[in-house]
Amino acid sequence: MNATLIPPNMFFISGFYNVPHTMYYYIFLSFVYVVTVLGNSAVMCSIYLARSLHTAKYIAVFNLAFSDLCGSSALVPKILDAFLFNNQYISYGACLANMFFVYLFMNLQSLTLLTLAYDRVIAICFPLRYHVIVNKMAMAIIIGVNWLFSVIIVTLIVALITRLSFCKSITVNSYFCDHGPVYMLSCNDNYMNYVMAIICFYGLICTPVIVIMISYVCIGTALLRISQWTERIKAMKTCTSHLLLVAIFYLPILSTNLAVKISSISPNDRIINSTLTQTIPPLLNPIIYTLKTKEFKQAIKVLCKNNVKSGEG
Repeated sequence: MNATLIPPNMFFISGFYNVPHTMYYYIFLSFVYVVTVLGNSAVMCSIYLARSLHTAKYIAVFNLAFSDLCGSSALVPKILDAFLFNNQYISYGACLANMFFVYLFMNLQSLTLLTLAYDRVIAICFPLRYHVIVNKMAMAIIIGVNWLFSVIIVTLIVALITRLSFCKSITVNSYFCDHGPVYMLSCNDNYMNYVMAIICFYGLICTPVIVIMISYVCIGTALLRISQWTERIKAMKTCTSHLLLVAIFYLPILSTNLAVKISSISPNDRIINSTLTQTIPPLLNPIIYTLKTKEFKQAIKVLCKNNVKSGEG
């Protein structure tokens, strides 16, 4: 059996099991997707057009918006096609591609939030050296390394799937070609897939959270050294948008995985929690940056004034 590779022609994405009126949930996801596309496209266009946002920090923000947009596009349209239009069968190659892109952009979201934490640490702990340490070239290199690292890791995850034989079942108990439910269908040794799943979860989700928490301990220590209360509040406000993004992205992922490990959460509850975990943060991120970031709001106002003046001219 181990010497004979048996890849299936198709997989069947099961989705919800015996849940009535799921169509309304998928229609809700389609609404979330449309708003996500519009919001993140607006953020990227604003950063591109506003010269005041051509800074190192907003290279990372642009990358986060791009990752949110692409991550939702890799996931939601396939969900809607599968469950709204009853196309739950997916070819073996398309399944691996779906797995690759969903995990790639999820990892990029996590690493970009870590990069933004680095930006805030340097800005508050070393304000006089900020523009020397965090310049546009340095940020572009960091983002490039994030991309390269994510592509290598996710390629390895998907490549390990291709060494598996599937002779038990082709029904994937998830809402997309999820790595865990797919490799558990194999009938040969899948220990390396299990190891990679553990490494990716602790290395790309848990470790960034820990590092971000340590970075905010450093930020808090630096804020305590600021004598003037108004300056302290001003510095804290520059971190609020990032803290909200971190909470919205990591807390649902960690809570869902913890619930799966310590309690008998039903497959349907897991699917609901996981889909919301992967679709709501990309929806909220552009809203948070629009409402909570002063320089972003100012740049939007300038763009609107320029558009009005050009229209009058």
